[in-house]
Amino acid sequence: MKNSKEYSKKVHDLHRRLKAKYPKAKKINYDEPADALVYAIVGENMSEPATESAIRKFGDYFIDLNELRVSRAEEIAEVLGKDTPVTKDIALTITMALRAVFEKYNSVSLKALKKIGKRPAKQVLEKMDGVSHFAVNYLLLTSLHGHAVPLTKRMIEYVRSNKLVHADADEQQIEGFLAKQIPAESAYEFYSLLRRQSESRRHRDKKKMVHKAKAKTASKTKKKRK
Repeated sequence: MKNSKEYSKKVHDLHRRLKAKYPKAKKINYDEPADALVYAIVGENMSEPATESAIRKFGDYFIDLNELRVSRAEEIAEVLGKDTPVTKDIALTITMALRAVFEKYNSVSLKALKKIGKRPAKQVLEKMDGVSHFAVNYLLLTSLHGHAVPLTKRMIEYVRSNKLVHADADEQQIEGFLAKQIPAESAYEFYSLLRRQSESRRHRDKKKMVHKAKAKTASKTKKKRK
């Protein structure tokens, strides 16, 4: 990456600020990589609190991952909550990915990946239908003890808008650069902190937009009364 020394300092400064701002992140470790896969598919498209809520609902509604695999996408979307293009896309992706897992291993489990090493496991995941780049990295980080920094679109948007990386860097270059800056033992912590920061920023932006919209409406109402 161009000007890597400059951006490296910015990334390390951000990491220190976020550690001071937020409580210590407790690392998550999935014994079953397929559980991490489902979380990643939901989490890539929804906020962290919404994702955790969705996973709890899945646990209450579906007996296991196999039942989730054979369920209709409409049913999964309904469990997720609102019937929106986002929930429909998540539901379709979940069924697609779990079917790909079943077709390869004849069960809805990815524990076989733990026996073949991180690089071969990554290659297997990258070839599976429904498994995005984010999902691969999240699964490696939280279930296969890999060194990765998964990035949602919100996180990438935050990194770019705060000029923490070169403007010309694409998503994979950004991920690779951040992984080089953050040691393996701190990768989950950095991912968690950056995600929280990017989502809290979006929440503030939404509140500002709502406030401006209300103010604009109130102003128009006053003018009409006059």
